[in-house]
Amino acid sequence: MAFNAEAKGVYSVAVTPFLENGRIDFESVDSLTDFYLGKKVSGITVLGQMGEAPKLDASESIALVKRIAARAGKVPIVVGVSAPGFASMRSLACQAMDNGAAGVMIAPTSALRTDRDIVNYYGQAIEAIGADVPFAIQDYPLTTQVVFAPDVLRQIVEAHPSCVMIKHEDWPGLEKITTIRKFESEGRMRKISILCGNGGLFLDLELGRSANGAMTGYAFPEMLVRLTELAANGALSDAHDLFDAHLPMIRVEQQLGLGLAIRKYVLKLRGAIRHDGLRKPGPQLSESARREVTFLLARLAERDKVCGIQ
Repeated sequence: MAFNAEAKGVYSVAVTPFLENGRIDFESVDSLTDFYLGKKVSGITVLGQMGEAPKLDASESIALVKRIAARAGKVPIVVGVSAPGFASMRSLACQAMDNGAAGVMIAPTSALRTDRDIVNYYGQAIEAIGADVPFAIQDYPLTTQVVFAPDVLRQIVEAHPSCVMIKHEDWPGLEKITTIRKFESEGRMRKISILCGNGGLFLDLELGRSANGAMTGYAFPEMLVRLTELAANGALSDAHDLFDAHLPMIRVEQQLGLGLAIRKYVLKLRGAIRHDGLRKPGPQLSESARREVTFLLARLAERDKVCGIQ
């Protein structure tokens, strides 16, 4: 497995486990890494949107990357290095690569307004981190407020050989995937990996549009692995059946604000982490929310025996 333009499968976006006192729970970092590896993921993404990266200081971020990379072995680790300024981006990217990362992921800043702004921003970002560092573009307008036109993505990919992946999280964005694949087929754009986020909410359809897999943190990564394999083998009806069984859980995990708390709660129930708390500030699950999750998990266990929680 490698982080390059041929990357496929599932890159799980790791949560950051914390102790009750708010410090990083490194024992749970180890068990979480083992959990992902045991589910046969193709890679792990650290310091993503659901990793509470803005709540970590620089030393904590590097310690987390180092710990996961060392334990993951040959499984590639991708590190989110998005930052308001290029100095901090450069520092995190360089240290992450020095500590075993396979590449980085860069989201645009919300200040970008035009297509030219976006193209120039990525040119400056690559100048800062170095053209030898493989990177993914994070296209997530829901949080960044920056909309990538397909041709803007094409320009960035063509201008920077170190761009190996688009993390596709536009909503809706199915036509964007189709347009990018058309650029490739016409010879206007080199082949690139497309992994999809949004908690997997549209993954069944995205795989049908020739996405290569998922980069997201759904608490049942083994389902994402199976779904991706079914789609790759042309078993689209079976893939949709599997997706439909998980859709209620995917949906509840994708709630803005509360979704990460639910994801951590499920990961705790699955034995992947010891504590499900978010570092402050962050929401806590009410008893009503926990009962809803328990209800959905029981229904999921009836429909997908592989993913049942005992």
